[in-house]
Amino acid sequence: MTQTATATDLAPLHPDAVRILPLGGLGEIGLNLMAIEARGEIVLIDCGLMFPEAYMFGIDLVVPDISALAGRTGDIRAILLTHGHEDHIGAIPFLLKELGNPPIYGTALTLGLLRTKLEEHSLTGKARLETVLPRQSIELGPFEVEFFRVAHSIVDGCGLALRTPAGLIVHTGDFKLDPTPVDGQTTDLGRLAAYGEEGVLLLMADSTNVERLGQTLSERTVGEALNNIVPRSSGMIFVATFSSNIHRIQQICDAAHAAGRSVLVSGRSMVGNIAIARQLGYLRVPDELFIDLRRMRELPREQVLVLTTGSQGEPLSSLTRIAMADHKQLELLPGDTVILSAKFIPGNERAITDLINHLCRRGAEVHYETTSEIHVSGHASQDELKTVHSLVKPHYFVPVHGEYRHLAHHARLARSMGMPSERVLVIENGQPLVLSPNGHRLEARVDTGRVFVDGKGVGDIGEMELRDRRHLANHGLVLVFMALNQSTGEIVTGPEIVTRGFVLEMDGQPLLDEALELVRDTLADHSREAVAGWEELRVEVRKTLHRFFNRTMDRRPLIIPFIMEL
Repeated sequence: MTQTATATDLAPLHPDAVRILPLGGLGEIGLNLMAIEARGEIVLIDCGLMFPEAYMFGIDLVVPDISALAGRTGDIRAILLTHGHEDHIGAIPFLLKELGNPPIYGTALTLGLLRTKLEEHSLTGKARLETVLPRQSIELGPFEVEFFRVAHSIVDGCGLALRTPAGLIVHTGDFKLDPTPVDGQTTDLGRLAAYGEEGVLLLMADSTNVERLGQTLSERTVGEALNNIVPRSSGMIFVATFSSNIHRIQQICDAAHAAGRSVLVSGRSMVGNIAIARQLGYLRVPDELFIDLRRMRELPREQVLVLTTGSQGEPLSSLTRIAMADHKQLELLPGDTVILSAKFIPGNERAITDLINHLCRRGAEVHYETTSEIHVSGHASQDELKTVHSLVKPHYFVPVHGEYRHLAHHARLARSMGMPSERVLVIENGQPLVLSPNGHRLEARVDTGRVFVDGKGVGDIGEMELRDRRHLANHGLVLVFMALNQSTGEIVTGPEIVTRGFVLEMDGQPLLDEALELVRDTLADHSREAVAGWEELRVEVRKTLHRFFNRTMDRRPLIIPFIMEL
């Protein structure tokens, strides 16, 4: 990983002060990682990843750059997990060793999902996982940490209350105030009110849905929609949703059972997460509801519901392969029904609409977010955020979990409720904030960023490599091969030009012949002394072809000259 400024460069803290240092999740959706320091010790809140954006060619995953913590890993007391979504736990297998392998605290399902990821990286026996319950407090050096229940789009979500030498800090985690959650576990407003009465130094609250007026719909709304769609659907039903949304899976299974349909589960993560949730008692489904492929083939299509992954149009997901008639066991026929019970995640819109088009071409009836109420958000809208602000009554407020526009909007909402502007602090990744009984200060920024995971490589692909990949994708590649006499500089073989993604070599041969003549002229213009190291010649060949292709075709391919010495 690239060396950057570290937390050791920051000034020592007063014993009654606390430092907030976001390393991911403030200014973006994903990569959630927050460091909180007091009296020389650090706790981390979450450690998540994000999926690659469109310009990140070939990148599999993105994790936070934690080089700002270099030299401080011995001071990290714990990682505190709010819930089990990828953007909050997904980076742990990649960063655990670099973080000094501190104990990890979370609720049962959160750690169950994390344990599966650790097994994939052969880290199960090395990680120290500590299960906590809502309203349970733990002592971590100068911190007393209490987990409190929040409703979200995943079971076992929690917020955190951290009592520090400077005062009480409340971090909501991802939440909404669902009055009728599927499992009856509402956000613990009683604890939030109690914190407010105790006195809260700092509130950090979820900003994802701050632009939405009113209140986020209850998860039970989805159940009502499913109970309407499933009984009247003909043919086989395919339902795609996130495998971590256990409440959604529960309602899908309930709707199938009520309609007399058996459920086939497809997709590795879906199978794994259902097994974990059932084992922990979070998913209550009778064994006989689930069937395997053999049993599915024996049943009429009208009695089968397939629960699968692929709601985001992922190329290798079960649903995409079904839509492309590329699945070996499952076939979509005219008259079948497909339900995409998930949000269109920004950046995935093109892939999802392509998927929907393919499904419609195959004669399926498709229900999705903009046509049916088969998805609701797991994040609080404006009225819910106002409720939390009113209960907690913080002295300072820092919006978290969102792009900068979300953070700025949440800050405006806090000011509209009467908070003084000087105590509403919008900070981004790498901006340390120090709070104490004497006030607050912003310290010099530390460098933060993103680390790319490509295959088994973590951090070995940087911005320069991504730039080259974008260049290749947009303009193609031109390779120039030649062999020169080491003593005289005369051409022994070549030059030859090979292109990829630039022009059809047969149709573009006149252009390439003209380019070869320019290369020969460039070689002739250089004396033996001028090309003694060959590097200057490579530069000249590259410049000559760049100018030529830009002038004749308005294209700027990546040009790589290969010079062999004979």
